[in-house]
Amino acid sequence: MIVWSSRIRFPRGQSRVDWFRNSLPSLLLVLVALTLGSSRLAGQDTATVPQTPLNAVPQGTAFLIQLTDQLDTRRVRRGDHFRATLAEDLTAANGLTLAPGRKIRGHVSAVEPGLHTRLLLSFDEIETDHGWLPLIATVTGVPGEHGLKQLGEEGEIERKGMSKEEIAEAVVIGAGEGAAEGAHSGGKHGAASGAGSGAASSGLAAFEAGHDLILEKGTALELRLDRNLQLRSR
Repeated sequence: MIVWSSRIRFPRGQSRVDWFRNSLPSLLLVLVALTLGSSRLAGQDTATVPQTPLNAVPQGTAFLIQLTDQLDTRRVRRGDHFRATLAEDLTAANGLTLAPGRKIRGHVSAVEPGLHTRLLLSFDEIETDHGWLPLIATVTGVPGEHGLKQLGEEGEIERKGMSKEEIAEAVVIGAGEGAAEGAHSGGKHGAASGAGSGAASSGLAAFEAGHDLILEKGTALELRLDRNLQLRSR
């Protein structure tokens, strides 16, 4: 173990007590400066942390809404407006609450048809007792809709599409129905022709239907607030 020591040399003719007494004001000034500096740094750290107002529903809150309008990717276009209603309470820290049933307005930001159809929804405003407030939120899920999924940070909704097994089942059913109809009108040759036609029609219909994205009226959407929602008491 290394021990380091140093002897303080006092001015000639000055005792330890005298030296400490003469140095005390300087030491106190240093301590005060250090204390003030620490307080300012602590104040700056506190100021950088955003405080949620007591009358605001905080950013990040998850909640449910229900669609009032049907959204069908075969018909909707970018910019089309839609309506929805709040499906559960939104409550601020001071107790101010938006009850279920409040109206919500939004618009379609993007529609991407194709193998995996996508739909991007944006929300504009929500009804309160004191007028409409801006609503900045993102779709995070579609509860109960197993054929749909939410993708990415922007909240796109995607249609998963039918599996190969589901399409094959539709083809078999279509072939059977086509064969029965063909046999009734044209015997064996009619049955064969009807089976082929029915299989092709059913397979095509299944493929197309499996890629359409339809959100029916009453569909529940889970949202996340992307900004504080400040409620007004008057």
